[in-house]
Amino acid sequence: MESMAADVKVVAIDGPVASGKTVVGRDLAKQLGFRYLDTGMMYRAITWLALQRLDAMYDEPGLEKLAHEYPIEIIGQEGDNVRINGQNVGAELRDPSVNSRVSLVSQVSGVRRALVRQQRGLAEEGKIVMVGRDIGTVVLPDADLKVYLTASVQDRARRRWQEMLGQGRDTELDQVVRETEERDRMDSQRADSPLKPAQDAWVLDTSKLKVEQVVKAILDRTRELARVSRT
Repeated sequence: MESMAADVKVVAIDGPVASGKTVVGRDLAKQLGFRYLDTGMMYRAITWLALQRLDAMYDEPGLEKLAHEYPIEIIGQEGDNVRINGQNVGAELRDPSVNSRVSLVSQVSGVRRALVRQQRGLAEEGKIVMVGRDIGTVVLPDADLKVYLTASVQDRARRRWQEMLGQGRDTELDQVVRETEERDRMDSQRADSPLKPAQDAWVLDTSKLKVEQVVKAILDRTRELARVSRT
């Protein structure tokens, strides 16, 4: 992959909740020998800290202050854990209390500005796969490759439901479908950086594809871009 990495140094992957961004992005980064950053972990970290520090999650000035005053450090090549306020956090960021509030926090413009600045700084070194919901449109509009993963609500909800069952969380599929639809509505209708494909993004429907098939498709796309850049 070395010759490929020399041509494509920054890969942006966007898409709605449970479209496969996290696992695909992590596996792709391994294949390329790149760093991996799930920007959602950064929003979750601010949400987690806000639950400790703020009286109300609708305190936008308070949330913005947290995002500016407590920079987030990504720990490890795979980006599974972060450090904020001197504390390493990982599994805590998937707690239901965080899950239910992270969309509210991510809608705050001041929070987004603070985290986008950090994300761009991390990308400046190159050789990174960054995933999120506004990477190709806002964070890294000049990324070498922009991918937008999508899938039907039903398929994405089923993936999320199976993941939750694997974590020992007993819930009904219908409830997860409703939560997925609501998350889509909030992400796509927010005033600041709404979820949508970049104009030059490569849109890939993952509904009927396995993770390895999606990763292979993106690798093939990367090779294609590398060939074009050399002609």
